[in-house]
Amino acid sequence: MKILFRLLALALLPFIAACAGTPARDAGDHRPAPLLLISIDGYRHDYLDRGFSPNLVALARDGVRAQSMQPSFPSLTFPNHYTLVTGLRPDHHGIVHNTMEDPRLGHFDLKNRRAVSDGRWWDEATPLWVSADRHGVKTATMFWPGTEADIQGMHPDHWRPYEGAVTADRRVDQVLAWLDLPGDRRPGFLTLYFDAVDHAGHDYGPDSPQVNQALRDTDEALGRLVAGLRRRGLLDHMNLIVVSDHGMAAVPVGHVITLDHLLPLDQVTLVTAGVLAGIDPKPGTDFAAIEARMEQAHAHAHMQCWDKSRVPARLAYGRNPRVPQLLCLADTGWTISTEGYMRRHPQTGTRGEHGYDNADPRMGALFVGHGPAFERGVVYPAFPNVDVYPLMAHLLGLEPRPNDGDYGQMKDMLVPAAR
Repeated sequence: MKILFRLLALALLPFIAACAGTPARDAGDHRPAPLLLISIDGYRHDYLDRGFSPNLVALARDGVRAQSMQPSFPSLTFPNHYTLVTGLRPDHHGIVHNTMEDPRLGHFDLKNRRAVSDGRWWDEATPLWVSADRHGVKTATMFWPGTEADIQGMHPDHWRPYEGAVTADRRVDQVLAWLDLPGDRRPGFLTLYFDAVDHAGHDYGPDSPQVNQALRDTDEALGRLVAGLRRRGLLDHMNLIVVSDHGMAAVPVGHVITLDHLLPLDQVTLVTAGVLAGIDPKPGTDFAAIEARMEQAHAHAHMQCWDKSRVPARLAYGRNPRVPQLLCLADTGWTISTEGYMRRHPQTGTRGEHGYDNADPRMGALFVGHGPAFERGVVYPAFPNVDVYPLMAHLLGLEPRPNDGDYGQMKDMLVPAAR
C-alpha cells in the first residue's frame, strides 16, 4: 500500500508543481536556471541608499549587493555595456567610445542607426547571447547595445531595435511575454535595459529631484517585473543580475575647457569631445609638437592629455586602432568643448556627466544578484565589471570566451552548490 501511495504521489508531482506556479522539469532536465541581465543606465552605486528604490533594495537584501562595481575606461554607455556581455575591456572588444572613427567603416555614434546595426563594428568580440545561441540556449534582448547588429552572423532569437519612447512598463511586459513562450522558444538568457535615470542625470545632475523621480519610476517598473515573475512561479527559479554601466558626476555651470586657444583646431580632427576628447592629426600637421604642448602638466589645470601610447597602464586603453592619437581627459566635474559648440549649446544649469577616470567613486556602478544561485544578504567588496561576464557564463553552463575577467573573484557570492 505504501509503495502504491508513493507511486501516486510521484505521478501527481508535475500537477502539484503546475498548480503552485512552479515550472515543472523532467527528472533528466539539467538545464541551468534562466538568467535575466538588467541594466539601469547611469545608476550610480550609492543611489541605492537614497530610499527611492525599495524593490531593488528588497532584491539586494534577499541576494547579493556589491559595495560598488568599477566600470571599464572610458566610463561610457556603449563601451561598458559591451564589456558586461563580453568580459573584455573596450580596448579589446573594439567599442572604444560612444563616438568612433574607423578608416574602413567610417563614423560611429549612438544615433547613427546604420553604424549601430553594422556587425563589423562589434565583431572583435563574441557577446554572451551569441555563445548562448550556439550552445542551444534561446536568447532575448530588450534593448542592449550590440543586439541590433548581426554579430558573427547572429542576432538574439528575440530582440527589439532601440526605441527610446518605449516605456519602462512596456519593456518589462515584453520580457514577461518572452518568458511565456512555449518551452522550445522560451529564452534561457534575457536582457532588459532602462535609461530614465541616465537621462535625468545628464539633464539635471545626479543630485536633482528629477533623478530621484527617475529612480522611483524605474523601481516601480522593476516591481512590475518582480510581481510578474512571482505570478509565473519564476522569481525563485531564475537568476537576476541588475547592473549599471557607470555612475554620474555633477558638472556646474562654467566648468568647461575650451580647446580653441590650446591647440590649432584647423590642423586637427576632433573625433570626440565632452569628458574624453579624442584628437587625430590632419595630413601635413606637425602633430608631435601639438602633442608636446598638450601633454604638459600646465596645459590646463583641469585636464590631462596623452598620446595614446602613453595612456596610464591602469586605464587599459589606447592600443585599439579606433582610439584617436591624442586623448584629453577632463577632471571629474569638467567637460571639454569648443567655443563654437558652447555658443550653440549654452549650459544654463548644473548637469551630469560620466566618462571620467573609472577609479573615481562617482563613476562607480551598481551590481545586485538575486536567485537560486546567489547567497542571501551578502554585501560583496568592489570588483571590476569585466568579472560579470565569466560569472554569467558559469551560471548558464557555458564555456566563456577569452576575456579580461576573473570568475574566481566572483564565485564566493554563489551558494556552494552553484559554484
